[in-house]
Amino acid sequence: MVSSSTSAYDWNFGDGKEEPIHRIHSYPAKFPAFITTKALQYAEREGVNVKVVADVFCGCGTTAVEAKRSGKNFWGCDINPVATLIARVKTCHYRDALLARYFGAIQEEFHRTEPSPESRARVSDRIRYWFEEQNIEDLIRLDQAIRRHIPVNSPYRKFFHCGFSNILKPASRWLTKSIKAQLDPHKSPRGVMKAFEEQFALMRKANRQNRFPAPEPQVCIRTRNFLASQKPAYRADLIVTSPPYVTSYDYADIHQLSTLWLGYASDYRALRKNMLGNQYGVKPTEPGAIKELGSGAWKTYRALLREDRCKARSVARYFLDMDKAVVKCGRMLNHGGIAVFVIGNTQYKGVRIDNAAHLAERMERADFHRVETVRRKVSWKIMTPYRNARGRFTRDSTQRKVYGEEFVVIGRK
Repeated sequence: MVSSSTSAYDWNFGDGKEEPIHRIHSYPAKFPAFITTKALQYAEREGVNVKVVADVFCGCGTTAVEAKRSGKNFWGCDINPVATLIARVKTCHYRDALLARYFGAIQEEFHRTEPSPESRARVSDRIRYWFEEQNIEDLIRLDQAIRRHIPVNSPYRKFFHCGFSNILKPASRWLTKSIKAQLDPHKSPRGVMKAFEEQFALMRKANRQNRFPAPEPQVCIRTRNFLASQKPAYRADLIVTSPPYVTSYDYADIHQLSTLWLGYASDYRALRKNMLGNQYGVKPTEPGAIKELGSGAWKTYRALLREDRCKARSVARYFLDMDKAVVKCGRMLNHGGIAVFVIGNTQYKGVRIDNAAHLAERMERADFHRVETVRRKVSWKIMTPYRNARGRFTRDSTQRKVYGEEFVVIGRK
């Protein structure tokens, strides 16, 4: 039986302030950096000699940074190229003098050149929807300057493109602080170079404070679908990961500005097709496989069918994908290793989706031992426990409730 842990081990709060490097780029649903530190302490308390940490849904690299800072080698992957760009930048230390030199060259190039006709022609209608003409011109000039002065494969180009990515929403008509793609007709977009100068100052300061032990542990971050390959890409002693929450965020939609400007896809919607829990390509026979995943998954699927068939297919795919992910994580762990999943439960049109219980059940069936589920408070959501129609957090109790808790599900191989 899977039971909630009554252990005194506390997953709720960290011991110190989060490092500035974790704030260089906005990213939805980041879990706190201290979770990785807690997981390392927990694993070592349990007698695991942790040499390699992995995160199979690594997002913007929170686990990667904390693992490297703790002197552990790291392997991680994410299907979202914007996420892996941020993660690679956060886990790299840059020479301050070279950053300043590149920035000066970019500024000079920005002010003395005009966008080429070819660059203007490549701007899609989707980009024009979000940006005013002057900011489109300035973003083209800034991107041109970065590409002309920094070599293609240089980590410094990634640094400046990460900064470029984070100013796109402030420089656009995207509704501020919204997790949904919504136009704000009353917004005054920020000037491109002013926003970029402030972003560079933030990233430069964070880089100065971002120190790693010597010799630096190895970090490998891949842009790939973890579920796509049959064999584990790496062997790890500890997995710390937070899978996307079904029905909560559409990362392809949220990061569409960066995806389009940086050329990761000509149509950002193409990235949805392989994301965890997508509703595309669900075969007619697959709902039958839901029954094999357990009664909870089957009841949830049937209840959602009565409300929204597309959402039911999405949840069906999510449960099936999570089953594959758990099995692959088991194969990836060295004998005696530990997997720590951070996951939340969700709700759609009154149907409760118990992701944590489903995950714990699948871990037991995949031969994880001593599986336990620990309830963890999400303090910032307790202060603003609802979202309005625009996706903003609010205290208005008439709006959609956002859970003030999530779960840490732990299993051993």
